[in-house]
Amino acid sequence: MDGPPKQLTIIGGGLAGCEAAWQAARLGCPVVLYEMKPKAFSPAHHSPLLAELVCSNSLRSDAINSAVGLLKEEMRSLGSLIMEAAARTRVPAGKALAVDRKNFARFITQKIEANDLITIVREEMRELPAAQSHPSAVILATGPLTSDAMAESLSRLTGSEHLAFYDAIAPIIEADSLDRDIVFQASRYDDGPGDYLNCPMDKAQYENFIAELAGARKVPLKSFEEQKYFEGCLPIEVMLDRGPETLRFGPMKPVGLIDPRSGREAHAIVQLRMENKEGSQYNMVGFQTKLTYSEQKRVFKMIPGMEQAEFSRLGSIHRNTFVCGPELLLPSLQTKKRYDLLLAGQISGVEGYVESTAIGLLAGINGARLVSGKNPVVPPPETALGALITHLTATDPKRFQPSNINFGLFPSLGKKIPKRFRGEKYAERALAALDIWKNESL
Repeated sequence: MDGPPKQLTIIGGGLAGCEAAWQAARLGCPVVLYEMKPKAFSPAHHSPLLAELVCSNSLRSDAINSAVGLLKEEMRSLGSLIMEAAARTRVPAGKALAVDRKNFARFITQKIEANDLITIVREEMRELPAAQSHPSAVILATGPLTSDAMAESLSRLTGSEHLAFYDAIAPIIEADSLDRDIVFQASRYDDGPGDYLNCPMDKAQYENFIAELAGARKVPLKSFEEQKYFEGCLPIEVMLDRGPETLRFGPMKPVGLIDPRSGREAHAIVQLRMENKEGSQYNMVGFQTKLTYSEQKRVFKMIPGMEQAEFSRLGSIHRNTFVCGPELLLPSLQTKKRYDLLLAGQISGVEGYVESTAIGLLAGINGARLVSGKNPVVPPPETALGALITHLTATDPKRFQPSNINFGLFPSLGKKIPKRFRGEKYAERALAALDIWKNESL
């Protein structure tokens, strides 16, 4: 007597869900893909097509010596549908990979609809399916605007303390772009080298800084967002609105930090906290912001010691449902509470179209392997995909925030290499590791 059909259930027909479905079908796994459109739309979606791009039409740099360009090359090597769609619908954008968004979504929709192993069900899933006794798997890929009902279902499984609805992200600076003749290392009130880098300001510098900050352009709220900030992570410009001295008594408090150049406390201090074990990147403490990217670069380079700062990530605060990956996810993208459930896309804790798709790609491979009774696989940490997994599952949970791919997430190259050659070396190492992994594991 035949048992229940073995299949992979995917909830969400965005970039991650479509990529996951494609990868699973490539491995011969039957897929049921649930997409609520056109019966229901999120506040940001308007088209009934799958894989609708709701913001920019750019997938960012296509240069292989950039972290995101390397991630794209790895995805191409793994047979990514989304990368194929981008190549077929590309529009001129210099060194960036940009697409005709309607043709892009149409191409993906047609490919998914034409695949005999993929069944599309156009209805909303409002809660996680129950676990099955036979081999099966579920991928949740409902994106940053996951419905309240599904978020509640996920919260019941994971615990509400592990689920967030707004990003509050501070910029990250490349350590070797800081002027160490100005920036000094110290922790508040402590002797010795300390754990923070500190950028001191005198009174004139502080007043000039807050004047420029007050007048800088902000990113307007989207129609589906509300001005919902948490008191513990207010944007710095919102804090400044409360008075010109607010920042000096908040994230820019100078108390207990002696500038070795003057032998006394500065008027204000911007503190930088180490972002990775290698110390190659530093986080601007308390500098979550709604400033536009160009204004962040302009205003923050006014900070003494940061005049030549290179940003590996800029700050933001926006609506984004995501889990605390280090608490909840295994490196295979399975949830620790329920091994047949995998998370993919932005809800897993990554930022960006390409990163979301890449996580969907791995989730699709592992979902298909679970359905067929095989062990899941994890890419090497030297690869861009592996570096994302490391960020999602090995970051200190107290400091975890969604991130785009950047070379600061990769293991150190192990030796000093001129900056202009580092991207090439990261790419060379990553693609060699990916080839070995593909041959041995897939």
